[in-house]
Order: sequence, then C-alpha cells, then structure tokens
Amino acid sequence: MEVRKVFRAGNSLVVSLPQEMLRELGLTEGSRVTVSADRQRGEIVLRPFTGVSGAGIANDFAKQIEEFVNEYAGVLRELKK
Repeated sequence: MEVRKVFRAGNSLVVSLPQEMLRELGLTEGSRVTVSADRQRGEIVLRPFTGVSGAGIANDFAKQIEEFVNEYAGVLRELKK
C-alpha cells in the first residue's frame, strides 16, 4: 500500500496514481475510469471504464467522437453559422 497526498489542481482536488499501478491496469493519460464511494467501508473505488456508456454508446466510439469534436471544433463552429 502506498500513501498519496490529495492536492489542488485548478479548481479540483486530485490524487496522483503510481505508474506501476496504472501500468498494471492498462491505464494511460486520457483513460476513462469510474469513481464511486463505499461509505460503509470508508473507501473510494476507482475502476477502469469498460463497456457501454450511460447513453448506450460503446466506449471506443464515444472516444472517437470526442477526439473528432476536439480536433475539428473550429470547423464545426463555422458550419453551425
């Protein structure tokens, strides 16, 4: 077990995760995770997000759409006019 510190990044509080743990779980920058609280046990549960999003869209497809929108945001704004 490793002790990590909660720190401020902008308006959020964050906890960094050890590289070895990220590697074991196959997580990289931009990976999606689910976060929940187990209040009875006083634990925060963090899991890699796999499967289908709440809207019924496959995770890979949702990521492709997000990347497309980010890359072409300026063009999409112009088309909207």
